[in-house]
Amino acid sequence: MKHIPLLLLFIALVAFYSEGLSAQNTGEPSPLYPQVEVDDKTSKSLFNGRNLKGWVNANCAPETWIVKKGVLICSGIPTGVLRTDRHYENFILELEWRHTKKEGNAGVFIHSDPLPVTGKPFTRAVECQVLDGNAGDLFAIQGATMTPYKPHPKGWMRALPSEDRMKPLGEWNHYRIESLDGMVTLAVNGKVVSKGYHANPRKGYICLESEGSEIHFRNIRIREMPSTDPHPDVVAKEDQGFRSLYNGLDLRGWKMVKGHEGHWVAQDWTLDYDGQSEAGDDREDLWTKEKFRDFKLIVDWRFPDELVIDEVPVILTDGSRARQADGGDLLIPVRDAGDSGIYLRGESRYQLNMWAWPVGSGEVYAIRRDTTLSPQVRRGVTPILNADRPLGQWNRFEITLVGDRVTVVLNGKTVLRDAQLPGIAKSGPIALQHHGDHVQFANIYIKELD
Repeated sequence: MKHIPLLLLFIALVAFYSEGLSAQNTGEPSPLYPQVEVDDKTSKSLFNGRNLKGWVNANCAPETWIVKKGVLICSGIPTGVLRTDRHYENFILELEWRHTKKEGNAGVFIHSDPLPVTGKPFTRAVECQVLDGNAGDLFAIQGATMTPYKPHPKGWMRALPSEDRMKPLGEWNHYRIESLDGMVTLAVNGKVVSKGYHANPRKGYICLESEGSEIHFRNIRIREMPSTDPHPDVVAKEDQGFRSLYNGLDLRGWKMVKGHEGHWVAQDWTLDYDGQSEAGDDREDLWTKEKFRDFKLIVDWRFPDELVIDEVPVILTDGSRARQADGGDLLIPVRDAGDSGIYLRGESRYQLNMWAWPVGSGEVYAIRRDTTLSPQVRRGVTPILNADRPLGQWNRFEITLVGDRVTVVLNGKTVLRDAQLPGIAKSGPIALQHHGDHVQFANIYIKELD
C-alpha cells in the first residue's frame, strides 16, 4: 500500500507529458514566453515609422529601403539585407508584413552576422521565411545551424510550418518570433506553426530581407529578455565598420568611362564584367571615384566561364621562375578560366593577382618580377600558399594596406603577410582589373583606418 501514492504520481506525470506531446503533435507547441505580451510598456520599437534610424543597409542600394506613411517599403532589388545596428539574444519580436505581388519572397533573419558570406548576398543567420503562399518556414542559412522540431523529410535544418495561416495577398500578416537560449518559435497570425532548437549563432543582428519583389513591413517591436551569457563561439560576428562600395543596382561610386557600358554591368548583387570594355587607351579597368589611404578591403570574385587547358610557369618561393635544363621556363599544364586583379592606390603596378596559376592568387605581379628589388621584397609579395577555391567557385580577398605594407587573406588563409610595396602612393583609388576575361565580383566592402 505504501507504493500506491508513488504509482499514482507516476501515472499523473505520464499523463501530463503525454498531453504535452499530443498538443505539440497538433502543431500547437507552447510559446517560449506564454505569459509575456509585447506592448508599448514592455517593449521598444525597432522602426520609428519616419526613417531608418537604428538600421544599417548591409548590401542594398539606398532606394531599396524607403519609409512612407509609417511603412518600411522594400523594392526587392537588389537581393540583400537591412539589419539592426546592434546584436539581440533572447527576445520576443513582433512585426507585420504584406506582399504586393503573387509569389513574393522575403524573410526575417535573426542572430545574423553583419556581412554576407562569400559569394552570396545573404548573411549567416536563422531565417523566418516570408513567402507568399507558404509563410512560416524556419531554417538555418549560410553556415548557421539549427535542429528543427520534427525532422525534415530530406534531412534539412528546416522546420516546416504545421499549417498555412497566411492571409490573402495584400493583407497584413503578423509574426511573433521568440528566441531563448538557442530555442526559436515562430507564430503566424496568432498561432505557433514552427520551432527549432540549438540555434547557432544564438545572438546577433536582426535583418529584413530583400529578395526580388516588393514587400512592406510595419509595427516592428521587440521585448528583450535576460541574457543566458552565450559562449563566444555561438555569438554572431560584430560590425567592424565596413561600408559597401557596390550597391547591387548600378555603378554609383565607380568611374564609368565611355566604352564601359554593357561590359561592366550591375547584375543584382553581382558585378559582372565580360572582359570586353571598349574604353581603350588602357582605361578598361573599373576605378573607384574615391581615393583611399590605409584600409581593409573585402572583395569576392570568381571566374564563371568554362575551363581550358593552358601552360603556365612554376613560381618558386622567392618569386623566381623554375627553369629547365636548357634555361627556359618550366611550364606545366593547368586548368584555366581567366585572369584579373585588384589595383591598389591608383597604380596597376600594385596589383593583387586573381588567376589559376599554381602559385595562387594574391601575389603582386609587377613587384615579384622586378629584379631591381631585393630578394626579400620579391619573396614577400609571392604567395605563401595557394588558397584558391576550385575554378568557378567564389573566393574572398581580405586586404589590409597600411603605409607601404600589405597583408592578404584569401578564403581565410594568409597568403601575403606584411609584404612591402616599394614606392606605392600614400593615397589613391582602387580598381577592378580588365584583363580580357569574364570575371564576376560581389560583396565589395571597405573600412578606412586611422
